[in-house]
Amino acid sequence: MSAAETGAVRLRIAPSPTGHLHIGNVRAALFNWLYARRRGGVFIVRIDDTDQARSDDRYIDDIIEGFRWLGLDWDEGIGVGGPHGTYRQSDRFDRYRAAAETLLEAGRAYYDFRSAEELEKLRRQAQAERKPPGYYIRRPPDADFEAGRRRAEAGERGVIRFSTPGRPVEFTDLVRGEVRFEPDAIDDFVMLRSDGSPTYHLASTVDDIDYRITHVARGEDLLSSTPKHILLTEALGAEWPVYAHLPLLFGTDRRKLSKRHGDTALRAYREGGYLAPAVFNYMSLLGWSMGSDDEIFGREEAAAAFDLTAVQKSPAVFDAEKLAWMNGVYMRAMAGGEFVDLAVGCIEQDLGRGLDEDERRRLAGLAPLVQERVKLTTEVAPAVRFLFTDVSYEERAWRKVMKGEAARALEAAHEALRALEDWTTAGIEQALRAVLAAEGLSARKGLQPIRVAITGSNISPPLFESLAALPQGAAIDRIAAASERLARTDS
Repeated sequence: MSAAETGAVRLRIAPSPTGHLHIGNVRAALFNWLYARRRGGVFIVRIDDTDQARSDDRYIDDIIEGFRWLGLDWDEGIGVGGPHGTYRQSDRFDRYRAAAETLLEAGRAYYDFRSAEELEKLRRQAQAERKPPGYYIRRPPDADFEAGRRRAEAGERGVIRFSTPGRPVEFTDLVRGEVRFEPDAIDDFVMLRSDGSPTYHLASTVDDIDYRITHVARGEDLLSSTPKHILLTEALGAEWPVYAHLPLLFGTDRRKLSKRHGDTALRAYREGGYLAPAVFNYMSLLGWSMGSDDEIFGREEAAAAFDLTAVQKSPAVFDAEKLAWMNGVYMRAMAGGEFVDLAVGCIEQDLGRGLDEDERRRLAGLAPLVQERVKLTTEVAPAVRFLFTDVSYEERAWRKVMKGEAARALEAAHEALRALEDWTTAGIEQALRAVLAAEGLSARKGLQPIRVAITGSNISPPLFESLAALPQGAAIDRIAAASERLARTDS
């Protein structure tokens, strides 16, 4: 009986550190984590860094930071250790070579010294006959083990290929159901390159055997690799795991997700104002659902309900606008004090200094209104920056608003607010609405110039509350400064 049948599930995610952590890898990691937690199993983070030329440790740091930010903990692997060493493939090359040697001696693999030109000729022949590219790349009649070893020991460069048995491979995929690959679709693939480095097929399969992986949940783009891995696993005398091939991620145009759709690295969302619980929630929905109309749920709910057999077959659409909407839901759901703490951190980072007690008090008064309006944490500081710095006008806002009746509105507002004794939201609103009535101005023509004068933008928290959050003298001075600039512009 296999480990998978006894319930002791072991799953892994194996990103390559050749770039920043991609959201496709994040979705795969999340589904593996959810299934492991649902089944009380083990989740492993392995680093597939056999591509030494492109691998970089800073990307390993990015992988670790990204998973931890998202709240994915792992039981074995990079950064936490375990019984299998460093969990980096670059430290296991001897193990892969030993596996290849075992297959050579068993007659399940062979040395191939054919030139690139010879192999290309075989591929072109297959193409001309409308056969799979590797159809004719099979074991040559003279591929003798001892002769091949002597040639390799003499310094002749060649690869080691797996010798496919020429039979179909069938397996049950938890997502796709029954899958069958015909022999012609499985070529004699390379296991060890001419420089002695392992290919993905060999390294990944040997790791899955050694780490006792029971379930491999990975992207559908790797489906064609699975029959090769199954044959390799059998040739090495092991039981192959249960497979689940996850649907591809598409953009909103229904094409495979790429940079043309926007940011595809988790780092961009970590730094772009998104909350980890919102990203976790949204990524969980990319190919799976709770089975109800409720799209908002936490880690514990997802882990209690998730099953790989419930993952859909069709591509999942990554919609950045929907993610931003969901992030806004999470922002508005934060407790008031939690949001204020978040806002303080955002603002202090934006200003490059700490806030004093008076500034914190003024922020706390305006924070609930900001919380209702923002979707991203990066929107918080710009929305309230006017409270803590000298006003800087957005030229587009100035040109749009500071015209027509703006001068009259600013002058009347300046006089009314300078005389106001009740510097509260209610008092300010009463005074300015009286100005609108007296001057015969609409709210748009009368209030928008004041908004730009005190905040620098025509988009800000509610005007009366924004004015009340400023010291009365500062607000009046800003209106006067805007009036003077407008007068200079018009003269």
